[in-house]
Amino acid sequence: MPLTFASGPVRVRVPATSANLGPGFDALGLALGLHDDVAAEVTSGGVRVSVTGEGAGELPEDDRHLVARAMRATFDVLGGQPPGLALECVNRIPQARGLGSSSAAIVAGVLLARALVTDGPERLDDDAVLRLTAEIEGHPDNVAPCLLGGFTVAWTEPGGARAVSLPVAGGIRPTVFVPAERGLTATARAALPVTVPHADAAQNAGRAALLVHALTAEPALLLPATVDRLHQDYRAPGMPGTAALVSALRAADVAAVVSGAGPTVLALGEPPSGFQAGTDWQVWRLSVEVRGATVARGRLGHAERDPVAAGRKS
Repeated sequence: MPLTFASGPVRVRVPATSANLGPGFDALGLALGLHDDVAAEVTSGGVRVSVTGEGAGELPEDDRHLVARAMRATFDVLGGQPPGLALECVNRIPQARGLGSSSAAIVAGVLLARALVTDGPERLDDDAVLRLTAEIEGHPDNVAPCLLGGFTVAWTEPGGARAVSLPVAGGIRPTVFVPAERGLTATARAALPVTVPHADAAQNAGRAALLVHALTAEPALLLPATVDRLHQDYRAPGMPGTAALVSALRAADVAAVVSGAGPTVLALGEPPSGFQAGTDWQVWRLSVEVRGATVARGRLGHAERDPVAAGRKS
């Protein structure tokens, strides 16, 4: 059945995310109160992309842009392509820092494409959106919290990705330490060994289970719950500053981990008074984003067009 496209623009707000959270490698994720806003509408031809904020002047402004690519992939699944697209992106999530910028772009693209088709939700339900975004990204640990909000547990079955979102215990306020340097997920994954000792895998299984309890019910256990032996030590030589900051925070009894593939550091709580990360780090105190991605009709508003309006940096 041919597609009918919606008239006028649609917009989406997508949160930053942190994956792994220490021991939950490729499975656990957390949505953070820092957002990108993207609007899109169908046009008569071509793909035009404007970018404000993070990545402006660097990211492509045509159909090579990741949001546009995700939209094209989604339209293929839905059954047809529009003649053209116009996108407006206001980015606040740092690029290539371990805060889920690529997952946010993919989620934005899939949701925008679905919203631009009049019967899009009937053709592509929410479970199918998760499967598609995970397929495009390659794993579900960031797209799950981006879509669902809160603290998520994601896994992959023969039919594709699945995930659940769990409420986060009160009082948990994430702090991220964002460096100027960038990292590449592919490079970080290349540092991982093909096999790990059975004892390390067993410890991580126990700590990941404990982390679910700590994040949802007993935050006092976050420090022991975030011990990892599967990936952080192997990646440390490639980002020594990140490894040193994680160690310093943990020595100060702060549950700190590498955010995703790094080099950002996530602390599940505020550092003690007087703690100095150094001049190489921007320190942002954020909230947990409980709603996940949201979609609405219309263009971006004035606040949404402000690159510093979504999420507080301090």
